[in-house]
Amino acid sequence: QEQLVESGGGLVQAGGSLRLSCAGSGRTFSSYAMGWFRQAPGKEREFVAAISRSGDVTTHADSVKGRFTISRDNAKDTVYLQMNSLKPEDTAVYYCAARYDSNIFRVTTTPEFYDDWGQGTQVTVSS
Repeated sequence: QEQLVESGGGLVQAGGSLRLSCAGSGRTFSSYAMGWFRQAPGKEREFVAAISRSGDVTTHADSVKGRFTISRDNAKDTVYLQMNSLKPEDTAVYYCAARYDSNIFRVTTTPEFYDDWGQGTQVTVSS
């Protein structure tokens, strides 16, 4: 099991940037594919970005493509979400998730396939 702690959320004006971090506390962080999801009030949790165990493969939701970038540093047991050109519609609680995976190149966009979740960090974008 991987315990996850997100940080880096906050209040930012439209057009601004934030970088979210998600630190894993397990001993086998590199064995986990990672993902970022978000949930706005009254809406279902939605996929944002995912990265393979190796970090070589990434995928992003169309709504954030070109603005957000997922990355990871396995030496620091941390995954990041760089968010640029933020919009009010990006306002949500952002969650990181971990999926134990034998395939070092696989990315997963379905929340049901993830095993462990962080507590979430609030991102608010003002217009």
